[in-house]
Amino acid sequence: QDNSFEQFIINYCNEKLQQIFIDLTLKEEQEEYIREGIEWTHIEYFNNAIICDLIENSQTGILAMLDEECLRPGTVTDDTFLEKLNQICAKHQHFESRMSKCSRFLSDTSLPHSCFRIQHYAGKVMYQVEGFVDKNNDLLYRDLSQAMWKATHSLIKTLFPEGNPDKINLKRPPTAGSQLKASVATLMKNLQTKNPNYIRCIKPNEKKAANVFNEALVCHQIRYLGLLENVRVRRAGYAFRQAYEPCLERYKMLCKQTWPHWNGPARAGVEVLFKELGIPEEEFSFGRSKIFIRNPRTLFRLEELRKQRLEELATLIAKIYRGWKCRTRFLLMKKSQIVISSWYRRYA
Repeated sequence: QDNSFEQFIINYCNEKLQQIFIDLTLKEEQEEYIREGIEWTHIEYFNNAIICDLIENSQTGILAMLDEECLRPGTVTDDTFLEKLNQICAKHQHFESRMSKCSRFLSDTSLPHSCFRIQHYAGKVMYQVEGFVDKNNDLLYRDLSQAMWKATHSLIKTLFPEGNPDKINLKRPPTAGSQLKASVATLMKNLQTKNPNYIRCIKPNEKKAANVFNEALVCHQIRYLGLLENVRVRRAGYAFRQAYEPCLERYKMLCKQTWPHWNGPARAGVEVLFKELGIPEEEFSFGRSKIFIRNPRTLFRLEELRKQRLEELATLIAKIYRGWKCRTRFLLMKKSQIVISSWYRRYA
């Protein structure tokens, strides 16, 4: 119930992760249909970039204003930080404060004077400004590093290399908020170079009991995890997509015209393959470089047919091998019998 600077930082990181989830699953998928020339009706979804900008904008973001308060001369308190937020973020649709200049919040008595509220992707969260400035300053950082460097234990000394007197930096240490913002940016850059898979976990109840589902709790998690938008896009779109070359290579044994070799463009081979298998036209679409399959059951059918065909091919290979082996053994025995007979008749 009491959220301070630590929870604010955690929620900021969650917003960034949600943003990359939206980019990679909702935005990117719909853009892929357009790139591939697939007929598609755009599905609207909420993009939380506006919330991330409220927190991390280099000029008007909450973290930037917090750093500015920590660095400016004069008397700086949590209340002066909140006043600055009220002035700059007053008209932002995802920021609320009791003393906000925006008139629609002036009668909001649910907010104490020392708090502000952010409308996150997952819902509204109220933060206590008490301790924001001190926790962001991290004033003990330099002195603590120097003290740890003087420790006799080698491990502790290696954990604080910045405490080395030869490497002392007289510049003001970076604030906790700016350090975490840089770390999150590095994490996002790293994730964007990968192909991540998401596993969304639902907590069914607060008691950790089996077979007990709290409907309100589950529905709340489904909403803030963005599963509704994801399901809408998935159901309207295609469950599976693959480039023509690997698709043809995987399923070419299901069609006599494409097995064992197909001489021609991979797309033409896939078209012949799907026509031969009698798959309904509404179950797939041909893109510029990929085949799109709408329902998982079509893919399951292809995999089942492939499994049966592999078993048939394995049986055929085993049959031919056993025939060759027996024929080779028979010819060897026949040759040996002729040799033995010829030698026997010579001495008979």
